Amino acid sequence: MSSSRFPAVVDDVTVRLIAAVVLVIGVVALGTQQWWLYAVLAVDFTLRAALGPKASPLALLVSRWIRPAVPAAKRPTAGPPKRFAATIGAVMTVAATALWIVHLATGSGAAITAVVVIGAIMVLFPLLEAAFGLCVGCRLFAVLMRLGLVPEEVCLDCADITRRRAPQTVG
Repeated sequence: MSSSRFPAVVDDVTVRLIAAVVLVIGVVALGTQQWWLYAVLAVDFTLRAALGPKASPLALLVSRWIRPAVPAAKRPTAGPPKRFAATIGAVMTVAATALWIVHLATGSGAAITAVVVIGAIMVLFPLLEAAFGLCVGCRLFAVLMRLGLVPEEVCLDCADITRRRAPQTVG
């Protein structure tokens, strides 16, 4: 799954800092009912999942401005599970954006309730990543690998930590 766009290895510290920024945006969106922020996150997650972190405004912000101020050493981690997690974020925030638009067009209470539920998940998942290093998407990726639904070749670094090398790009 390592394409020229998404690195095979990323810096876990950078990834956690990106999650912290997503967390802040998610809390603001949920707390202020500024649902349009999910559209902003949807664009960013989609760019990151499809084109890699170099295409993500949030990843670029973190790698250029926030990460240099954090003295922690780089911690290499496999890229494919992080890409999968970004894809989950893209799907969830695209769904939240679509449901918000449905609510605007129809006044549907069910649609806005679903936006709030997705919003809560979009606070919980980045909180777990940023604060505890627990990537829910990565855990799901590992389950899918164990079930044989994701071929081992997709992420050789996932099975063999000795294959990991220094990160080559932003998180």
